[in-house]
Amino acid sequence: MAIGIGDKLPSIDLQQMQDGTVVTLNSSDLFSGKKVVLFALPGAFTPTCSASHLPGYVVLSNQFFERGIDSIVCLSVNDAFVMDAWGKEHNADDKVIMIADGSAHFTRALGLEVDLDAAGMGIRSQRYAMLVSDGVVESLNLEVPREFKVSDAETMLASL
Repeated sequence: MAIGIGDKLPSIDLQQMQDGTVVTLNSSDLFSGKKVVLFALPGAFTPTCSASHLPGYVVLSNQFFERGIDSIVCLSVNDAFVMDAWGKEHNADDKVIMIADGSAHFTRALGLEVDLDAAGMGIRSQRYAMLVSDGVVESLNLEVPREFKVSDAETMLASL
C-alpha cells in the first residue's frame, strides 16, 4: 500500500555525499521539524530526469525558499556517488539536496517502487513530488508511468 496524505514518512537510513565522503543519514533528520519538497524519479542521468525534472527544481529553488520551504530533496534509487555527480552536473549545490536510496529501502517503505527490470534498471522509484511538513505528507503528486505532468517544479510551486 502506497503512502498517502496525512501519513508519516518512515524512518530509514539514506546516503548523501558530503565533502567527498558518503554519509548515512536518517530520513527523520531530513524531514523532522521542516517543510520539505521531496521529489523522486526513476534514475539519475536518465532523459526526462536530466532534461526537466531536476533542472526545474534547481532553477526555481529560490521561489520555493521564498514561500517557506526549508529544503528541496531529490531522491533516486542510485548510489551517493551517482547522485553527487548528477547534482554537480546540474548545479544543485545548496539548492537541492541529492539523496541516494541505493537499495530502495525508503522507496519500498513508501510503497512507491516500480520494477523496471525489463528495461535493465531493476527496482526504481516511481516519479513523484510531495510536500512534507514535519515528516508528514501534506500533498502527493504521483505520475502515471511514462508521464511528466504533476511532479514538476512548476506544478509543485503553484500548489504552495
